Amino acid sequence: MDCSGSTPDTKMQTATTMLEKTKKHPCYSFDAHQKFARMHLPVAPYCNISCNYCNRKFDCVNESRPGVTSEILTPQGAKKKFDRVSEKVEELSVVGIAGPGDALADWGNTRETIRLIREKNPQIVFCLSTNGLLLPEYAQEIVELGVTHVTVTVNCLDLGIGAKIYKHVNYKGQHYEGEAGVKILIENQLAGILKLTSQGIIVKINIVMLKGINDQHIPEVVKKMKELGVYVTNIMPLIPAKGSVFESFPQTTMKDVNEMRNSCELDVMQMRHCKQCRADAIGLLGADRSQEFRDNESTLMSLPSIEQEKKTKIAVTSQQGKLVNLYFGHATENKDYCLRSNS
Repeated sequence: MDCSGSTPDTKMQTATTMLEKTKKHPCYSFDAHQKFARMHLPVAPYCNISCNYCNRKFDCVNESRPGVTSEILTPQGAKKKFDRVSEKVEELSVVGIAGPGDALADWGNTRETIRLIREKNPQIVFCLSTNGLLLPEYAQEIVELGVTHVTVTVNCLDLGIGAKIYKHVNYKGQHYEGEAGVKILIENQLAGILKLTSQGIIVKINIVMLKGINDQHIPEVVKKMKELGVYVTNIMPLIPAKGSVFESFPQTTMKDVNEMRNSCELDVMQMRHCKQCRADAIGLLGADRSQEFRDNESTLMSLPSIEQEKKTKIAVTSQQGKLVNLYFGHATENKDYCLRSNS
């Protein structure tokens, strides 16, 4: 007798339920991306890891890549913007929190934004994107909040490879570099993903393909994601971002990406229509309307932006990232800090 509780019939029912939940999500369904629109709300500016391919430049309207936005919203401002957009974008079916930092690193803002919108719009599909560092801590809250789709970026399972991809990890007040930080990140990613899938949350895995670093390792990552019950993986080409460690790294060709997708499709379904959207994207994939809804006076009046708050900003340069010990003229990057009053 099979006492596992998992039969072919129950597995089929689970798969059917997953398809029903994703039929209106353009990032999880190829058919949906031609019919339904999504709205990314940039309410989570902070991040707890540093990826060598990332440069979260907030104020650039002409760039289209993850981590880029032209405004940071409070939950209340995000709700007002959602109300405006939902009146004009009839195809809107999904609200997502994709940064511009990490949705869980700013969990208070993420949670309140979803709560405010879901209160009067329960039919909306809610999703969020995260690096997964805090997934074990917030997985249960994500489920209880009514989020049905979560995207986690998992670039590797190997500590040595991870040390080449991630500069540092900040976890529970501690700063970790090298393999020590990568170990915490990967362990939390795997534990958090399993917590989500075991409760019926539909998980998509983003993998940035870095030629010569993790490209040969990606099939192993995908096989592990299959074990954890993820729905789809999204293998993406590197977009070299100016100001990032990998700004001079060659962009992965779509030929290489598609060959990898074809190989990995034997294990997990592959997303092939990703546009690597901005953190404030609005509309159909490939037809962004975010500029149409930007800088609305009523939203900005009710939402003091980061720039409107009076702060003293300083820029520093460092040789190893620990001491301020490098002349500006010799620096390839600088770190900006805001001095806040304790009052």
